[in-house]
Amino acid sequence: MGATQLDESPPAADMDAPAERASGVAARLASYRVIYVSVIVFALLYVFSVIAAERMLEATMQQRVAEALEITDFNESVALQIQRRIDERVRRSPWVRWGGVRVNVLVIGKDGRTLIYAGGPVVPPPSGPDLLAHVHEAERLLPATAQVSVTLPHNTLLSNAILLLYAGALIQWLYLYNRGIARREQAELQGALGARDTAAARAGEIEQELDAVRERLATVVPTEREHAQEIRDLERERERLRAQLAALSTREEELRGRAERAVELDEERRTLEELLEEATTDLASRDEAIQDLEQRLHKADRGAKKSSHTRSRDAENLHRRLRTLYKNLEIDERAFEDIVALGDEALRLKCEENLKRLDSEADNVAVRRKVGGLPRHLSVFELGFAGKGRIYYTKGVQRRFRIRLVGGKASQRADLEYLSRLD
Repeated sequence: MGATQLDESPPAADMDAPAERASGVAARLASYRVIYVSVIVFALLYVFSVIAAERMLEATMQQRVAEALEITDFNESVALQIQRRIDERVRRSPWVRWGGVRVNVLVIGKDGRTLIYAGGPVVPPPSGPDLLAHVHEAERLLPATAQVSVTLPHNTLLSNAILLLYAGALIQWLYLYNRGIARREQAELQGALGARDTAAARAGEIEQELDAVRERLATVVPTEREHAQEIRDLERERERLRAQLAALSTREEELRGRAERAVELDEERRTLEELLEEATTDLASRDEAIQDLEQRLHKADRGAKKSSHTRSRDAENLHRRLRTLYKNLEIDERAFEDIVALGDEALRLKCEENLKRLDSEADNVAVRRKVGGLPRHLSVFELGFAGKGRIYYTKGVQRRFRIRLVGGKASQRADLEYLSRLD
């Protein structure tokens, strides 16, 4: 009757929330697509710009070579004049000297057989010193035919300048794009906050109206259905506004997350800048690494020559010493080579300690086991040293024992194959 009537339409925030979430996902996917497309466009622009630069430089160099072939002075050899002019106009060009452009020029005389220029000085055919001889030479060689090809390799000054130009443009574009996204997200966030404040104010007004209706309802006849219906409408309106407040809170959190995503995109831009700087410094570090490897290879070659000489001398000394000290042992040449190949002086001492025990205390030496997997007529025994070392020996012909070879666990298969071939 005197209270405000509210509509019973379903909460609009409940219907708008899924659409808003879908729009947020679409916006994030669109930002990724923009980045991918920007990188692809950057690569295509660089490649086609290098190709276009090659075409333009080729046209320029063809024009310069054509000018160099126009000879009007016959007081000097025509071939020498052409060579000098091409070197001045092409080889000494800043594009070639500093830009890293590669220009290949081939000039052939009118007769189709005389090579005048091929990228460097060419010895011209002999001609007389007088003007008439030079004129005859000009009639034979002019007009000359020239073929010019221009290539712009990657990692040169000009190609790197093109790359850095487009890289700077890409980074600037991504920076501006991210700033635009951040501003748009901030504006949406402010709008959501304003809507939330409006809804909160409206909810406060409804609470006040509901309190007023309850006070009036307490003073009137309880049977008045219109007042009861108005109360129910206000309660429904309150619930709808509460749902709208919850949806707006969800929207606020989503917008804050998108704002954080804008900050992440800005960090990605900074990462791209750092990667670009690392790529430029990596070129110089690779050159230094190549020089360092060449120096190491040279030192390794010298060390290998020195070690081979030292090894042969150690083998001779070891051969004399073992045959002199151990009278009860016959040692094969293969065993001498294996002992020298041990390399580590500690392993050699452990091996020689067991050889001494085998020579002087053969009855007290604990034989690990008889080597299995060999032909039946072979009786080869194994004596260990230093954990993984193996000494393979048999009974000697003139002395007590015969040392066949010295090996280890890693070379066990090859050692057994060698032992199986013994007589």
